[in-house]
Amino acid sequence: MGKRLTDKERKKITADYIECGNYCQVARKYKIAESTVRRIIKRDSDVATKAEQKKEQNTADILDYMDTKKGDVEKIIDKCLAALQDEKKLQKAGLMQTATTLGIVIDKFTEQKVKVNKARVEIEKLKPQGAEEKEYAGIPATMIIPKFAPVVFSIENNEYLEYVFPGGRGSTKSSFVSLAVIDLIMKNPELHAVVGRQVADTLRTSVYQQMVWAIEALGLSDEFKCGISPLEITRKGTGQKIYFRGADDPGKFKSIKVPFGYIGVLWLEELDQFVGPEAVRKIEQSVIRGGDKAYIFKSFNPPKTASNWANKYVKIPKENRLVTESNYLDVPPAWLGKPFIDEAEFLKLVNPTAYENEYMGVANGTGGMVFDNVTIREITDQEIARMDRIYRGVDWGWYPDPWAYNAVYYYAAEHRLYIIDEDRRNRTKNEETARILKEEHGLKPNDKVVCDSAEEKSTADYKDFGIFARNAIKGPGSVDYSMKWLQSVTDIVIDNTRTPHTAEEFLNYEYDRDKDDQVVSGYPDRDNHHIDAIRYAMEEVWRRRGQ
Repeated sequence: MGKRLTDKERKKITADYIECGNYCQVARKYKIAESTVRRIIKRDSDVATKAEQKKEQNTADILDYMDTKKGDVEKIIDKCLAALQDEKKLQKAGLMQTATTLGIVIDKFTEQKVKVNKARVEIEKLKPQGAEEKEYAGIPATMIIPKFAPVVFSIENNEYLEYVFPGGRGSTKSSFVSLAVIDLIMKNPELHAVVGRQVADTLRTSVYQQMVWAIEALGLSDEFKCGISPLEITRKGTGQKIYFRGADDPGKFKSIKVPFGYIGVLWLEELDQFVGPEAVRKIEQSVIRGGDKAYIFKSFNPPKTASNWANKYVKIPKENRLVTESNYLDVPPAWLGKPFIDEAEFLKLVNPTAYENEYMGVANGTGGMVFDNVTIREITDQEIARMDRIYRGVDWGWYPDPWAYNAVYYYAAEHRLYIIDEDRRNRTKNEETARILKEEHGLKPNDKVVCDSAEEKSTADYKDFGIFARNAIKGPGSVDYSMKWLQSVTDIVIDNTRTPHTAEEFLNYEYDRDKDDQVVSGYPDRDNHHIDAIRYAMEEVWRRRGQ
């Protein structure tokens, strides 16, 4: 009596039969009777279907391979024909040898192609009626929340390079991005995609599973092969790849070599966990190269601390970037389920601050930021045209500290400050900066500029060069008082296009901390050149009693 096969062995036998389709071959491999193999296969009603599908795929692969070699065969035929016309080559190789080579190439290639085509016809006959491949129609509207509908059209029209999705728990941002990545792969056969996180070990249980979900949700499971080793997803019909990489080994991003086309889709999940904007920029530069169009997706739950680089990153507008915020209230309750909503509402009652951050996606912790009242947005020419009184200030510098200039407008009725102009130079003489202010920034003889009084000679130089300059009034407590005034205004509105250095200073200016990571009182005297210029400019206002 033969040995009793385990369930694991039966599964291996079934898998091998699907692969080769030969009872005898499988029987020899496992040293069992052919009848045993037949009996095992017949028990599984799906095996025949799977075997035919495998046969169909193999046939398609052979035809695709032969199509790629068609050019090589034509070259060989051309060489043989040329040899038949060259008397010297005929004398060396001989007429029969050359003719035989030509005949073998033509006969074997065409014979094999005929056989494979016949096999394909037979397989098509075995397919059930109505099994024609359905044309991909895109992401169904019922799969996305209304908040993301305009984004779908924007991606379709290639309106932006970068799409950023900050959002709280249950906002479906990651689900949407995964659908968008698959959608782009389906509609652009020349594109490949890369999905990244900061830590490689988190890829398989997060973004990889999310991409598998998207494939299944779109009904494309038969269209893609999802592999674990290596961790990548392949579109069977085209060979397009979706690669997964961790930024803890940046070299893995650089080493990706695509079989054809180019990488045109990049998704960075949990953006705030990446080291910083420079690290992200290097990844983008390594991945997005070549091609006429590209799409960069970034998604994250905003950290509580407003000073986190990702929170500051989305505050700064960029012409080719679209930021779309979302939270669980934008999502149909049935998608989330009652337990999820109950937990959110409970946290809202017992800890509103945590609820606002975790579920609403609001960065509501100031952390170490000095200014939590900064608004980054465009200040239009029309707005500036209505500004009746402009204040100007200069902080002296040479190198490494720069000379810094700012022009601001204060709207007293709303206690709001607008930063509308800046300049910044290193190793630039007073005469040259005076010329810059007059010729490039339009200073007129009556436009007052309040300057850092630490360099009275420089202020005197400005006067000699025709600028209405005067020294700032310094004294005990002047720094604290002026900084507190800046912190007290309703908004410090900064146009990062007009004043990029000023925007960077205000967003990055933080309190010092001690060895226990506790905030130290006082204002750090570093990386604050434009802040100082603005303090000097507004001296006349913040020194007024009651301001």
